Amino acid sequence: MNQPFPIDPDDFIAGLAKGLAVLESFDTERQRLNATMAAERSGITRTAARRHLLTLTHLGYLETDGSHFWLAPKVLRLSGSYLASARLPRIVQPVLYRLAAQTQLSFSCVVRDGHEVVIVARSALHERGQRLMAHGLHLGSRLPAHATSTGRVLLAALPAAELRQWLASHDLRRLTAHTVTDSAALEGVLDEVRRQDFCLALEEHELAVQALAVPLRNMEGRTVAALNIVTSPQRMAPADMAAELLPLLQEAARELRPLL
Repeated sequence: MNQPFPIDPDDFIAGLAKGLAVLESFDTERQRLNATMAAERSGITRTAARRHLLTLTHLGYLETDGSHFWLAPKVLRLSGSYLASARLPRIVQPVLYRLAAQTQLSFSCVVRDGHEVVIVARSALHERGQRLMAHGLHLGSRLPAHATSTGRVLLAALPAAELRQWLASHDLRRLTAHTVTDSAALEGVLDEVRRQDFCLALEEHELAVQALAVPLRNMEGRTVAALNIVTSPQRMAPADMAAELLPLLQEAARELRPLL
């Protein structure tokens, strides 16, 4: 997922790459873009960005008021197809449902994509007719790897050279007063995660949010994803979280390993 698939230059379709770059320019910070903004964010010329925006609108992936463009519901076909066909979410989802029912808490399965982690499966408890999606997280949510329990579990699994390259090429943005933003300090945290084989992150991504994560490994021992539980310090003390919930996550990881 994070290492580009090698391809012969003659097989590379630059137009497709530019169109996808324009589509990826839209995010929570910029929901509406004009051609100039899309060009800046995707690294192409304004003329090319305009043509791609108009083409994507024609195909139904964007909507426009004539000046600005925004994502249309059709883009969900792309993520929906992944969630419906990808093996990992289908394997993990029943276990997440069981854990949520057992604990009354929210569980997620997460993979890494560059400097972020992406939720590919999630389960939360039904309470008073409402589905609890803690802290606004949902399928497809993207979170910074350096400040999340799942991200740290996945980073800790990287080979040393690849981890050094990742640290050198990614900005460790401060999200709360507790966020680790120094590369050397983060390396120390990842050493501890590697030693313990789990990660407890306390209010580093969002205040009043704590998360506990363990790696999901296949039978070859390769970490393919991370499994985590999210709650608040008001609901459960960190020490209690580790004592009571870590065994559940570890058992779930053992159960899933032959299937991954």
